Amino acid sequence: MEGGKIIDQFGGVSLHEQSHGESFFATFLNRFKGMGLYLLDEPEAPLSPLRQLSMLSRIHELVMQDSQLIIATHSPLLMAYPHSIIYEFSEDGIKEKALEETNHYLLFKQFFEDKERLLHHLFNSE
Repeated sequence: MEGGKIIDQFGGVSLHEQSHGESFFATFLNRFKGMGLYLLDEPEAPLSPLRQLSMLSRIHELVMQDSQLIIATHSPLLMAYPHSIIYEFSEDGIKEKALEETNHYLLFKQFFEDKERLLHHLFNSE
């Protein structure tokens, strides 16, 4: 820590004074440095869609600083990082897929293209 306060490594604001998403994002911004290997399990969980886009920007900064990230995610926003390799885990095994072929992307696409139909099937299970 080289003489600095621990709080400075999290953006200078106590993590206890922030929401779950804000504290996670502060950690991601301030503790993750270049030339690292980062393993993240569903980092989108505390983040709004806008914060997920901000996370993409930070991921890009880290990649440009020779970092590598392995991310388990359900977020099509995070999967959209250019040149990422996506492996989808299913009952059929592990397969490399393009973003547009993943189950999560297809579900979101179906919802936004015809949400009334999807909601009808969810609420009228006859």
